[in-house]
Amino acid sequence: MRYAYFLGCITPYRCPGIEKATRNILKMFGIEVLDIRGASCCPAPGVFGSFDLLTWIAVAARNIAIAEDMNADIVVTCNGCYATLSDAIYLLNNNKNLKKKVNDILKTIDREYRGTAKVKHIVDVLNVDVGYQNIGKMVKHPLGGIKVAVHYGCHFLKPSRLRKHGSSEHPILLDKLVEVVGAKNVNYQRKQMCCGAGGGVRSGNLDLAQSYTKKKIESMVNAKADCVVTPCAFCHFQFDTGQIELNRRIGYKYKLPVVFITQLLGLAFGMSLDNVGLHINQTSVESLKNKI
Repeated sequence: MRYAYFLGCITPYRCPGIEKATRNILKMFGIEVLDIRGASCCPAPGVFGSFDLLTWIAVAARNIAIAEDMNADIVVTCNGCYATLSDAIYLLNNNKNLKKKVNDILKTIDREYRGTAKVKHIVDVLNVDVGYQNIGKMVKHPLGGIKVAVHYGCHFLKPSRLRKHGSSEHPILLDKLVEVVGAKNVNYQRKQMCCGAGGGVRSGNLDLAQSYTKKKIESMVNAKADCVVTPCAFCHFQFDTGQIELNRRIGYKYKLPVVFITQLLGLAFGMSLDNVGLHINQTSVESLKNKI
């Protein structure tokens, strides 16, 4: 089994620990990870696609076409990339006129979108391709001492008829992954609330973005969570960098560790904090050391 790993922008530039952990985890399960040479930004689903659909989908189609030429499906570690690439595939495969317009553009750079590649979120790969039973067999250090607040993010779940991850109001996929490695999954208020970064909010209205992040972090802390686990590089970045920004702005010391789902699995599999890239976080993860 092999996948073309679409890194997107945030993972390599802001959260390289996510890439490190993901590559290591997939390798442990015998999944080959291919690099998508020449890939660009996905591009971002909300603002870009709303203002210029044709350019947005042409760029997305180019990224997908590179993977098609590699004869590989795509795996992503960002909900935004997941939304863009999967939505682009849906639109192109269901609109012949749009597909023709996009391919007319791609012809100018000797590319063609054929519709042969699929896009999978890393959570899908873990749940479906690897499976809970196989994940459980790899656990060397059950994380029973860690209380986890799961954050799904918006684009992973919605629109639910396209994502097909069950209920968008009561999701269970991440919760089950947390539980299979022995960690304690805690419920908290505002679990389905946005991290604050998406839809151009972080870029256009940082105060509003930070207000969302503050409410989310406070809800997790009030639920006695030891960390927040995310499936999305952008949400990960917002919680990690966002806490630092809030500390500078209001003088309060937010310090909830931010852990990507593959990083959590890596810890349960016996990897060190460094080997899963958690030492790169801006928010300290020292509080987790004695709980692992």
